[in-house]
Amino acid sequence: MKGFKSSRLAALVAGFMSVSALTANAEMLDVEKDELTFGFIKLTDMAPLAVAKEMGYFEDEGLYVTLEPQANWKVLLDRVITGELDGAHMLAGQPLAATIGFGTKAHIVTPFSMDLNGNGITVSNEIWEMMKPRVEMDAEGKPVHPIKASALKPVIDKFKAEGKPFNMGMVFPVSTHNYELRYWLASGDINPGYYSPSDVSGQIQADALLSVTPPPQMPATLEAGTIYGYCVGEPWNQAAVFKGIGVPVITDYEIWKNNPEKVFGLTKEFTEENPNTTLALTKALIRAAKWLDENDNANREEAVEILSRSEYVGADAEVIANSMTGTFEYEKGDKRDVPDFNVFYRYFAAYPYYSDAVWYLTQMRRWGQIPDAKPDSWYDETAKSVYRPDIYLKAAKMLVEEGLVDEADFPWDTDGYREPTPAADIIDGIAYDGRTPNAYLDALPIGLKGEQKVEGSEVVGG
Repeated sequence: MKGFKSSRLAALVAGFMSVSALTANAEMLDVEKDELTFGFIKLTDMAPLAVAKEMGYFEDEGLYVTLEPQANWKVLLDRVITGELDGAHMLAGQPLAATIGFGTKAHIVTPFSMDLNGNGITVSNEIWEMMKPRVEMDAEGKPVHPIKASALKPVIDKFKAEGKPFNMGMVFPVSTHNYELRYWLASGDINPGYYSPSDVSGQIQADALLSVTPPPQMPATLEAGTIYGYCVGEPWNQAAVFKGIGVPVITDYEIWKNNPEKVFGLTKEFTEENPNTTLALTKALIRAAKWLDENDNANREEAVEILSRSEYVGADAEVIANSMTGTFEYEKGDKRDVPDFNVFYRYFAAYPYYSDAVWYLTQMRRWGQIPDAKPDSWYDETAKSVYRPDIYLKAAKMLVEEGLVDEADFPWDTDGYREPTPAADIIDGIAYDGRTPNAYLDALPIGLKGEQKVEGSEVVGG
């Protein structure tokens, strides 16, 4: 890729300088474990791991890291729990769900959030043609974004009237993608279905039937007609555009501006047995996140080249670049500037906010994965048992002292909660404040609230 050799040389020089800075300003951490294996799924938001390895940031910290792609999210989590993997790129819902015992029971923590935004919802060409009459167009005949799920509701109603199930794909029951797809559908008065302790399909009372499809298989499953749409991270929305088989109708940035995405997960036991190693790897990841966003995303072309390699995402560089370099293509030829489609460092993106954790917990409660009502204090305590900003800020402080990051890049004085997200930044116009989760749940028109629970096929209680 143009400029890669010169930029790589500059990176090597910078790497040498960074080692010098470490030597000059701080003693290297005495890590308890220097050979580590981390897992990831082939998505562009694993970028901080690839960058930390390729730019030498792990080695600067005395860590020798192997990165291993995993078959699916369940295998990845299981291998972290058993210790086959020391840590991994994870769905943000995974550490929370495991810690509260939904699915697998294990105490997983995160000292680092991988990114903001980065997902999209794609529908097949057939469904898009059925939606278009209800989509507002601009003077040039292009869709006005964001496209609301209300444009999809008559299509789903037509399928129901004909006795045909409307199947959609998401990547895992506790994935952001599941919750974002559900959020978008519910904002258009489409019920995405409930979970119960006796029925974990998530399809109780559902208008649209959501089921798990691994990310790299999304486009082929759509093309085969097994599903009519899906929610997934990149590059698998853009892949549908390049193949000419589907149209991304909305990005998660348009569902919730600067929403939290993946995290880096470790067992609590690992962090307790290897505190210096945990700090060291967090330092390397912070530096990688900074590199990905610095100078107005100037390094993104090089990041695309790295990610396109077979050992990482392994998708065509042109497909990855379509979203990774600050643009996003909806219909073929309708490419628009979306500079914040992938955010790794801006807006304190890597800081593990408690309010981000609480949002995931509210969605688990909303759809019945948490079957019973919980007080606000439970959400706060659970978030604080999983999200570890104390580790993040300790690593950040060391990097500031070493002259490798700026003090202004970190929210030193926060209580761990973001300021409430205003109604204007969320697709359904309902503001979100992580400090008051039950009030937020009560404000959502579709979903469990108060003492409600799912029994059999019915929502009961008040």
